[in-house]
Amino acid sequence: MEKRYWYVILTYILMQISSLIGVPILLKLNIVTGENTREAITLASTYWIIISFTLGLIITLLLMRRDLAVNDRSIERSPLGATIGWSIGGIFLAMLAQGIAANIEVQLFGVDPGSENTQQIMDLVRMTPFLIIVVSVIGPILEEIIFRKIVFGTLYKRFNFFISALLSSVLFAAVHMEFEHILLYSAMGFTFAFLYVKTKRIIVPIFAHVAMNTLVVVIQTVFAEDIERILEEAEQLQGFISWLI
Repeated sequence: MEKRYWYVILTYILMQISSLIGVPILLKLNIVTGENTREAITLASTYWIIISFTLGLIITLLLMRRDLAVNDRSIERSPLGATIGWSIGGIFLAMLAQGIAANIEVQLFGVDPGSENTQQIMDLVRMTPFLIIVVSVIGPILEEIIFRKIVFGTLYKRFNFFISALLSSVLFAAVHMEFEHILLYSAMGFTFAFLYVKTKRIIVPIFAHVAMNTLVVVIQTVFAEDIERILEEAEQLQGFISWLI
């Protein structure tokens, strides 16, 4: 693996654990305050996520500027039309893979379809709306560069697509620390790896990933009340049908 790739991975790891130092600094400098200690810590953690992910993205783009250049004629990338088509189609492909994986988790393994990780992130987004940029844009860009461009790309030079996609996708899933949903995250990783191989353009899985995360954020925030109302009406209807039976 190229040395700069290791630097990117190290940057990602340091970014993830930097809150151990960053949050206390923000609290010590009284940059973040709250009604109580718990709220102050939560706000400081949210602000540090924004700071660390932004810095992480800048450093990653600088380290990967040569790899992300599109003027390398040695790589036979898909034409513009196909790139746009796969970018848009990739959104639906990823959603389909996610839906199939979610059904398998529920039907075969009895896994709760809800995501505690997603719920926690949404709670932070409601508290600090600017966090949307990290969740919807910065996070997906970093993940695609690391897990598809670097990890999958390095493995794909030595192994076939299935093995490379499997290993990189399981690692991608493990990083999210929701092992009950490892199939769900792995299915998304497989889809993004396929999009990358199909087009030879990392922008395609990035676009699909960003669009999916943005869609989830919009649904969970803007339409949260409508979704809750629909679920309540569905429960009432189910109860009425059960009473009739």
